[in-house]
Amino acid sequence: MNNKNINEPLTSIIILNYNAGQLLFDCIESLLKTKYQNYEIIIVDNASNDKSYKKCEEKYPQIQIIENGENLGYCEGNNTGIRKAKGEFIVILNPDTLVEPEWLSELFVAYEENGEGLYQPKFLTTTDHSILMSTGNMIQIFGFGYSRGKGEKDSKRFDKIEVIGYASGTCLFTSTKILKKLDMLDSFLFAYHDDLDLGWRAALQGIKSYYVPKSLVYHPPEGFSFKWSSYKFYLLERNRQYCLLTHYSRRTLFKMIPALILVEITMILFYLMKRMLILKIKASFHIIKNFRHIMKRYSQIQKERKISDKEIMKNFSDELIVPREVSSNKKNILFNSLISKISKITRLVI
Repeated sequence: MNNKNINEPLTSIIILNYNAGQLLFDCIESLLKTKYQNYEIIIVDNASNDKSYKKCEEKYPQIQIIENGENLGYCEGNNTGIRKAKGEFIVILNPDTLVEPEWLSELFVAYEENGEGLYQPKFLTTTDHSILMSTGNMIQIFGFGYSRGKGEKDSKRFDKIEVIGYASGTCLFTSTKILKKLDMLDSFLFAYHDDLDLGWRAALQGIKSYYVPKSLVYHPPEGFSFKWSSYKFYLLERNRQYCLLTHYSRRTLFKMIPALILVEITMILFYLMKRMLILKIKASFHIIKNFRHIMKRYSQIQKERKISDKEIMKNFSDELIVPREVSSNKKNILFNSLISKISKITRLVI
């Protein structure tokens, strides 16, 4: 932040804070070692109880603090920071991350090679830097999202810049121009699948998402704000349905009806096994309740799209990797096998 290089475009790093405590301080300390010099840090606080942002204000007077009067969620919380950002480029960064000094420079190297897009680094665990958290996030054709390579040993198998399904919101780099073109994050989603939604909407407009392996960011095996809970299951399922209804054309959805019915039955069984069927029902009911808003959103997205569903789906996955902490390995294999088979058959009719 000091000794700014005028040849480097200003980059606004937005950190959304909600009771992150010491994690927030550790994140900032790692950011201050960033070799790329021309950046500003904006902390957006979503009405934290721990007042960690107040301590940041005292310890780091150069950092801009935005206080929200209530918890606006991941989407609108970050949008608040984006609106205040002065940078030509934006980074959305979780407060429980740690960054390597070259992390931002490598993202710019990838940007110079590939142009406008959404970019994410390689994520490794904070507890063991040889274990992957993500080598790019992938979209499964029925609207599920997952982190490629999560939990695997880093064998350098994913060691080149490549197009992915979507860039992870844990650390997402792009230009301010692109974010504004995409109308930023969708506040309806509140949290979870917000990055999947953004990446999918971007792809519909011909804007690709990229994985950058030389940019290294560390993240806890399960971040403080990403622990599995009943509310997370609810949001993931509700937002998955929302993305399907707003992003695919009516023609595509009509062709997918048999497959979507089978997936729906599978999801009901999954939630039943988790003893969370009521959450599945609530998610679907919330979609029905907000159908007018969904139709309005659908019209907006379809009006702006440039790429067909068939073309988009070439970069979507058939398989679905379910985290081990969500379901046993045996059940994961069965669930993934079933979803993959339905997915491959569905592609034949699209």
